[in-house]
Amino acid sequence: SRKPSHPQLEAFIKHMSKGSAAQMDGSLSSLPRYPSHSLCEMGELTQTGVVQHLRNGQLLRDIYINKHKLLLSDWTAKQLYLETTGKSRTLQSALALLYTFLPDFDWKKINMRHQWSTIFCSGSCDCPMRNHYLEEEQRRQYSLRVKNNDLEKIYVDMAKIVGIPTRQLRASNPIDSLLCYFCHNVSFPCTKTGCIGMEHFKVIKRHQLEDERERQEKKLYFLYALLATHPLLNQTVNRLQRIAEGKKEEVFVLYSAHDVTLSPVLSALGITEARFPRFAARLVFELWQDGKRPKEHFIRILYNGADVTFQTSFCKDYYKRSSKPMCPLEKFVNFVKRDMFLIFNSTSYYDACHRRLL
Repeated sequence: SRKPSHPQLEAFIKHMSKGSAAQMDGSLSSLPRYPSHSLCEMGELTQTGVVQHLRNGQLLRDIYINKHKLLLSDWTAKQLYLETTGKSRTLQSALALLYTFLPDFDWKKINMRHQWSTIFCSGSCDCPMRNHYLEEEQRRQYSLRVKNNDLEKIYVDMAKIVGIPTRQLRASNPIDSLLCYFCHNVSFPCTKTGCIGMEHFKVIKRHQLEDERERQEKKLYFLYALLATHPLLNQTVNRLQRIAEGKKEEVFVLYSAHDVTLSPVLSALGITEARFPRFAARLVFELWQDGKRPKEHFIRILYNGADVTFQTSFCKDYYKRSSKPMCPLEKFVNFVKRDMFLIFNSTSYYDACHRRLL
């Protein structure tokens, strides 16, 4: 009777309780397979989140399985590459999506890898300049908050209600917490001192939109994003190149991540029209082969189901000159292998990461 629901929600819950055959890296094996808590703590997946990902999986299945036969009923574990951070919500999100996506969800074929970094940098995380730009961006964010009088009044009021210092609330930016209440249609919290209400939320949300506009203008976040996302984009490009060369690779790759993973990827790609990621947002890279010219390969990029390929910085100009509906793979390859470093006056990721500012 709880809402929201999904036709496969009950079957999903039953199946998740039988997951002992799955291969899970490290600490992932100790995490719950689905949210079964009596009291939902901050940062945990809810039933709403499970249903969103069951729907995501079904949408992807309709296209990639039912229409394009990406995976057949006898699919093997080698055809999947699955990776998640060590949070219960990302593991559970991945499992919910896979449950409705796969032709037959088989625990023995699930091999979930653990990624310790939220930017999925794996073995290429040493990047001092990335940290520098992130610190500068955080200073910009804080400065903008301090200058906003309406926001300051709201912070003072909210801090009194929840019983914490104003500076602590200002530093943390409570939009994430408030969105959890707002998106689940739950009343904002009350204490003996008063209640947080829609007037608080509106001011903070309005500031967030202002912050997004200034973030694009100042470019500090963009510079951070290029360095933060190169390892992940480089992995993606390398995999696509190997497939294009006819080498056996996984045909479906899933990274279950965070808004702080997805947001810099969108920024680095130049998809400036995309807003900060919503709950259950998905970014998809597709590889296509020309039926008449098998050696020619193209990519298509979808964000929440919408084609954003030609919003990317590396394919905007191509779209103006070509009638083809996709972007040549080589455009993406050149962007990741070379063009991402031009703004740093560098020729490699290592050089861009370690080049000192003049």
